Amino acid sequence: MILRYTQLVLGLILAQNIYGQEMKQKGPEAIKKPETLSVHGDDRIDNYFWMRLSDEQKEAMTPDAQTQQVINYLEAENDYTKKQLSHTEKLQEQLYTEITARIKQDDSSVPYTKKGYSYYSRFEKGQDYPYICRKKNDQEEILLNGPEMGEGQAYFQLSSYTISANNDIIAYGVDFVSRRQYTIFFKEISTGKIFEDKIENTSGSIVWANDNKTIFYAKNDPVTLRTYRIYKHVIGTDPAADELVYEETDDTFNCYVFKTKSDEYIMIGSHQTMSAEYRFIPADKPNAKWTVLQPRERGHEYSVDHLGDSFYIITNWDAKNFRLMKTPVKKTEKSNWKEVLPHREDVFLESIEVFNDYLVLTERSNGLNALHVRNLRTGENHYISFNDPAYVVNTSINVEINSEVLRFSYTSLTTPNSVYDYNLKTRERELLKVQEVVDPNFDPANYISERIYVVARDGAKVPVSIVYHKNTERSAATPLLLYGYGSYGYSIDPYFSSVRLSLLDRGFVFAIAHIRGGQEMGRAWYEDGKLLNKKNTFNDFIDCAKHLCDAGYTSPDHLYAQGGSAGGLLMGAVINMEPDLWNGVIAGVPFVDVISTMLDESIPLTTGEFDEWGNPKDKEYYDYIKSYSPYDNIEAKNYPNLLVTTGYWDSQVQYWEPAKWVAKLRELKTDDNILLLHCDMDVGHGGASGRFKRYKEVAMEYAFLLDLEGISE
Repeated sequence: MILRYTQLVLGLILAQNIYGQEMKQKGPEAIKKPETLSVHGDDRIDNYFWMRLSDEQKEAMTPDAQTQQVINYLEAENDYTKKQLSHTEKLQEQLYTEITARIKQDDSSVPYTKKGYSYYSRFEKGQDYPYICRKKNDQEEILLNGPEMGEGQAYFQLSSYTISANNDIIAYGVDFVSRRQYTIFFKEISTGKIFEDKIENTSGSIVWANDNKTIFYAKNDPVTLRTYRIYKHVIGTDPAADELVYEETDDTFNCYVFKTKSDEYIMIGSHQTMSAEYRFIPADKPNAKWTVLQPRERGHEYSVDHLGDSFYIITNWDAKNFRLMKTPVKKTEKSNWKEVLPHREDVFLESIEVFNDYLVLTERSNGLNALHVRNLRTGENHYISFNDPAYVVNTSINVEINSEVLRFSYTSLTTPNSVYDYNLKTRERELLKVQEVVDPNFDPANYISERIYVVARDGAKVPVSIVYHKNTERSAATPLLLYGYGSYGYSIDPYFSSVRLSLLDRGFVFAIAHIRGGQEMGRAWYEDGKLLNKKNTFNDFIDCAKHLCDAGYTSPDHLYAQGGSAGGLLMGAVINMEPDLWNGVIAGVPFVDVISTMLDESIPLTTGEFDEWGNPKDKEYYDYIKSYSPYDNIEAKNYPNLLVTTGYWDSQVQYWEPAKWVAKLRELKTDDNILLLHCDMDVGHGGASGRFKRYKEVAMEYAFLLDLEGISE
């Protein structure tokens, strides 16, 4: 490790020779090595294809020539970014200090009870990682000492933890690299002894059988990181001899393992964009033969939980927005399913929480989610009511199936996250905790939240959630940050952020465009923003931005946009399509080289996402993707100010996509606007680990925006 970073420093000294000329004010110019990429008789010239490294190259203690060249380029970009933002260092430090100061340092989660123990996590002042704890009779046991485990680690992340049925052993997964490759450990709680069993290269998911000695876990493909195998391990045996109980041979599927809330069944789920399949065994019989619940069918998605003598199933079988069915455990084929809740054209069914006497369904209507309670004894239904114009409500940790109390969390753009217990029988709610904002001047009443609908160019009505300080005057001179994602059916909900206050208190308006490709408005909303409808996502975002300008919230001179990952693809597309609409854009870990990535099945996520983007080996999809792929559509024209962030160890959007994108933009763009790339050499897709370190990057991003507005403090 020391050798690697010594070479980084030496490499920087040689950087000017690698780029062919000294770094100019406009930034380091990467050398060009033309690579011809030919598909369907179409030749694409990629001058920066050389930036791609294999995992073996990145992990080698002694970098080869290509690796050194890539590292030199990334470090030169980092150095340039630091220099260009050097005049904002005081502002960055101020932002970091105020953001972290709002976070209650000695905080703890609301405890939940399982099998006589009360479980919770807590932070101590100044610590980046939590203590995972439990209590019985007010006697605390520290199950996992996060500060101690993460000490000295460049990256440290717990995946999850789970306790054996007899409460004696904790199994947990740890990632030390930020590639979502977890090592599973086992610890005897009473003695603190760490077992010799250590299972590497897993997804981090762990399920105990009810015999207190058998666990099931998922392993990743070492190249693609696709979760494709489920193994069985018995405590005290050599993990190398673990039994493979299931292998997912279809490379468009991932698989995973979980336990039903009833603790009676262990399930293996196989899932891809358009299909699902589950198989199960009794949790009391870890050596039993697995039974398929319902064989996979193209276009049939379903999910399952268990209650009594039935499986409850959310399915899109003859139901675009999904419906609820149930089937006897002994007769699980689709022909035996009986409808519990029918399909509704205007309500999207997301998930269920099962209790012995109640079902709680999380639904989405008109862009907002809701909690629907059904009494299984009486058949009576009711909804839990909320008042904000835009909000988020989700069921929380509900591990006890024999309960009449639902725990849920609620937040809005102006309401800090709040945890409630709700009595399903009496309909009374108890507020257990409100996220504390450590700022004597904070008052939710100082902020205004709005929900508007923008008519897109094809007539679709796109929801936009907006928040700003009550003293902010909306005008053409008002800065506004518009956030978007719009992929995978993932809904971006209007949640509260104490971090965001640093923008709102300085006069920014913040808005979320709930564009197609998400699932805010139901399943059709997602399908209208994927595959050959993908451009609707970009058009929606642009139309929302133009409406906000026309409605007097802001103007192009003060309009900013932000998105990450697939939202970074969104950023790349919209600045190609409407470069003059934005004063500045932040693109985090952006998926911008769409064709090259989707043509390479060795890259993580590729095969599982053909139903999201299309397979460019099919010419129709190739042509369509090429027409919007940000990297392939850069032109010699003006672009807005741009800050791009990435992580060297990112396994989901590899660092070379944003690196190549920035290099090509710098080569072709005709303006003098800022173009910055920040590559964290220690992290992956999720950014820095720890409670506070991640806010260094946020402070840099906010300083970038504020500086463009001439705000220096």
